[in-house]
Amino acid sequence: MPNWIIGAALAISMTGAAWAQGTEIEGVISDQIDAFKADNFAEAFEFASPNIRGIFRTPENFGRMVTQGYPMVWRPAEVTYLGLEDNNGILSQTVRIVDAEGRVHLLKYSMLETDAGWKINGVQLLETPGVSA
Repeated sequence: MPNWIIGAALAISMTGAAWAQGTEIEGVISDQIDAFKADNFAEAFEFASPNIRGIFRTPENFGRMVTQGYPMVWRPAEVTYLGLEDNNGILSQTVRIVDAEGRVHLLKYSMLETDAGWKINGVQLLETPGVSA
């Protein structure tokens, strides 16, 4: 079999694996956002990595941080998944969120693969100069 066929097959299988990871990651983020919308902070806390869970210790503390620091995640009007990035083995998903007032926010979700599946290991609010819905 020619090397280019082997290379093409490998590239296709790697693309499929990346797509599957991206789908799983989007599902985790979506499920956490759905839990926030329902004010189910205990469920939302389950999607956080062990590191994040250790920092906030309780779902109530975690919920307070989200409602006060990330209200666009707590009550989004629209959620769109943009690029999934691999930075030296650390995957991060960029998400565009439109809040209830129509303001656009870009967030980068840092993800951690655990024995229990993908977990959110942090969220960074990115600058969105001059962007509106």
